[in-house]
Amino acid sequence: MQTHKAKRVEITIEAVMERRLAESLEKVGVTGFTILPVLGGSGRSGRWSREGQVSRASGMINVVCIIRPERLEPLLDAAFGVLDRHIGVVSVTDCEVLRAERF
Repeated sequence: MQTHKAKRVEITIEAVMERRLAESLEKVGVTGFTILPVLGGSGRSGRWSREGQVSRASGMINVVCIIRPERLEPLLDAAFGVLDRHIGVVSVTDCEVLRAERF
């Protein structure tokens, strides 16, 4: 089966920024992404968990996008426009997809 090169972008950001990030991605033509809750982790500030949180306001989300390589720069510009003054991590990896027309 033939595969096609793509980029997988993962953005971990504060849950309160979900709407702003989604709108920024849509403005630059990102038509598909998945938003997942982040249950906990560890970073510069040490270990943390959503356990015991009353609201999702202090939690984190992970936004996953798989896009064509030529769409990467506009996506990163949009993401950094939101992340600039907030907690967040962006990672980009190479991947391959089976149905390129969907990306």
